[in-house]
Amino acid sequence: MQRWRGLDHLPGGWGRCVVTIGVFDGVHRGHQALIDRAVKLAAQRGVPSVVMTFDPHPSEVVRPGSHPAQLTTLRQRAELVEGLGADVFCVMPFTVELSRMPPDEFVHEFLVDRLHVAAVVVGENFTFGHRAAGNVDLLRRLGQRFGFVAEGADLVTVHLPDSGEAQDGEVTFSSTYIRACVDAGDVAAAAAALGRPHRLEGIVVRGDGRGKDLGYPTANLSTTRFAAVPADGVYACWFTHSAGGEERRLRAAVSVGTNPTFSGRERRVEAFVLDVDEDFYGQRVALDFVVRLRGMEKYDSVEALVAQMDLDVARTRELLADV
Repeated sequence: MQRWRGLDHLPGGWGRCVVTIGVFDGVHRGHQALIDRAVKLAAQRGVPSVVMTFDPHPSEVVRPGSHPAQLTTLRQRAELVEGLGADVFCVMPFTVELSRMPPDEFVHEFLVDRLHVAAVVVGENFTFGHRAAGNVDLLRRLGQRFGFVAEGADLVTVHLPDSGEAQDGEVTFSSTYIRACVDAGDVAAAAAALGRPHRLEGIVVRGDGRGKDLGYPTANLSTTRFAAVPADGVYACWFTHSAGGEERRLRAAVSVGTNPTFSGRERRVEAFVLDVDEDFYGQRVALDFVVRLRGMEKYDSVEALVAQMDLDVARTRELLADV
């Protein structure tokens, strides 16, 4: 898969293509359906499929300080899109100038003049152009004018059983919905919408060393600025890192919070990795959140905390035994 930053360096002789457009944060099941449709339509027409996204998040440019929690980094998004069979992952730098571009100008300059689109696939709630003035109906009309087909795909809505924290009922998969699930600690509902567990990536940094003194040394994760960190609590997770050039997946009991038993103030993500005695300091690792075990609690004594940690580790081992 080719990865582009903007459209200034398109390959020579670039012909027609099929494009799908969106932020695609999370590349959740709704996004997957859109990208799959674009890939199949491109194959039918014998042209490349292009996934167009934006960086930084448009909301941060239009309303500075409003950047939403980020479900996936650009690198994660590119890897997920590549796994869906797209030919090109195109990141458009989102600027104030781009935010002020009228819808018809955006279509003419980028989709028609640059990419020579044969078809565009978007969600039925897609908006574009200055003040989000463009919608699917306008995109279809512009397609008739400029010679391309525009499809507005239905949103993916399913009936989800009660996961324990999210309400039972009809759910439309969206990045906003998944962020709310993660923020509430309902990682099971988030995984159902994503089609995989929610993942945090980061570098392992030094902590206070208190976990080692308690018999539970932890790898402390330094996450990216806007990372969607689950609600405070303890989780059963998969801990993934590279060892000897190969990816290794290990079970981990992960604490998210401020360590109230020790009157902590800094919010941290700390992973106790089961069945290994290694120092992961300085390594890039990933945490896949599978189940929330409990909320964050303050204990009256260190002994009570350690006893609960014993239970958390045993429960993690049990839950991830056959996964």
